[in-house]
Amino acid sequence: MDDQPGPVTADDVRFAVAAAVAALRPGAGGDWSAPAGDLTWNCWETIEHLADDLFCYAAQLGAGGYAGYLPFEAAPRYPGGEPNTIRSDPAAGAEGLFAVLTAGAALLAAMVRVTPPTVRAHHIYGPADPEASGAMGVLETLVHTYDVARGLGVDWTPDPAACARVLARLMPEVERTEDPWADLLWACGRVGLPGRPRREQWGWDNTHQGAEIPNSPCQS
Repeated sequence: MDDQPGPVTADDVRFAVAAAVAALRPGAGGDWSAPAGDLTWNCWETIEHLADDLFCYAAQLGAGGYAGYLPFEAAPRYPGGEPNTIRSDPAAGAEGLFAVLTAGAALLAAMVRVTPPTVRAHHIYGPADPEASGAMGVLETLVHTYDVARGLGVDWTPDPAACARVLARLMPEVERTEDPWADLLWACGRVGLPGRPRREQWGWDNTHQGAEIPNSPCQS
């Protein structure tokens, strides 16, 4: 594709989460204990994981170059579950969960907006500048909303321009088609495409320099 997408911005983070909440709200009364797509997490856990990611990406930027992941205490809700720092009280229902997710997006967007571009936040896929941190939040939102939408039986098709911007920032090596959303789903191991089998392992590059990065099972 010839057109070069612009940078990922703080507004992309907020708009992605707002669109995700709007898409999931019709399924709010559904079975949140159902598996989220092909993940081992259920729908509720997956949104908690997403909210935790957004919070942690914001906090890593705020730590100003802390050498490693911040030592927040995290624990699973049950033995073998996903250890999160951020959780939503189930008694507050889906609307409470959506509020926690929206707050996480606001925190990350604010940090992306005010953090100097020279700051690098620790991440397994390379030091992340503010744009990369925002792009990670958008990627996680778009893809995990796909997982949860499958579990709840609702429709989800995000803004293709946002998908293109995320791919350009984090996965510039991915072969592009006329459908950036399908390209992002393939890049994150969710679907196969004609001539391209579904990925079993995948990752991205925060440094935007084509550096070799570790593979990750498609649980993230």
